[in-house]
Amino acid sequence: MKSIEEQIQELKAERGATILAHNYQGDEVQAIADFTGDSLELSRKAANLTEDVVVFCGVHFMAETAVILSPQKTILIPDPDSGCPMADMVNAAQLRELKAKHPGAKVVCYVNSSAEVKAESDICCTSSNAVKVCESLGEVEIIFVPDRNLGGFVAEKLGKEFILYNGFCPTHERIRDIDIIEMKKKHPEAVVMAHPECNKPVRDLADELLSTGQMCHFASESNQTEFIVVTEIGINYRLRTENPGKTFIPINPDRAVCPNMKKITVEKILWSLQDMKARVTVPSDIADRAVGCIQRMLEIQ
Repeated sequence: MKSIEEQIQELKAERGATILAHNYQGDEVQAIADFTGDSLELSRKAANLTEDVVVFCGVHFMAETAVILSPQKTILIPDPDSGCPMADMVNAAQLRELKAKHPGAKVVCYVNSSAEVKAESDICCTSSNAVKVCESLGEVEIIFVPDRNLGGFVAEKLGKEFILYNGFCPTHERIRDIDIIEMKKKHPEAVVMAHPECNKPVRDLADELLSTGQMCHFASESNQTEFIVVTEIGINYRLRTENPGKTFIPINPDRAVCPNMKKITVEKILWSLQDMKARVTVPSDIADRAVGCIQRMLEIQ
């Protein structure tokens, strides 16, 4: 009897498929993936795919982004119910209403948003390039959707005031400043790496504010050997794997869990390849309007 992993490898070869996984996926999913990264790394990968079939192990907006960037490819998501509560907090109609109130403003949408919201936006960003993206717009008024925390972080960095939509990541919102204070008492020498989706009291206690991809690069290049990791627990697999001589301490591992990211399993990856389901599609009129928003982001180095 072949293992699930062996069956996946055989079907990948048969289908001409590759597996992409976000850093927040479960350990076993990241282990079977061909490429693991944060939203920017996955967006860049999606824009340069050579395989005909992509099994996207992430939440729905990520697979949508891959469809928009590679419309000729077959993009599968192993669990179609793997959504993003933050992305669901804003829709196109709400954004159009906000734009009407600020007609001269440029809209920067976090990649954690639907295709229809991207179609209404001027440029997209991820947590790793949000500062550069907003800086590239010059002195214009900026509407930032949907994440008030990432938008607030960027506004602070640039010394500006943004029009912030009142969205947030429930997983990062569950992380509290007291969690860091208590952990620092136990590990006073550890470097605190926090995601900018965290709220301001948490951000203010961090030594480094980084996307998950940036956390991986920072940890590998740092001379420090102990890190408190203030984001969703899934990133710890990649951090441990890439840095076997270092210690990574997850912040409040019972609370810092995204249930949607954990819906995908190796069994569902196998079924996805067997049945070629569930295929993610984006209506062409929305995709045609959204692609420029994403491509403008990818042009910024």
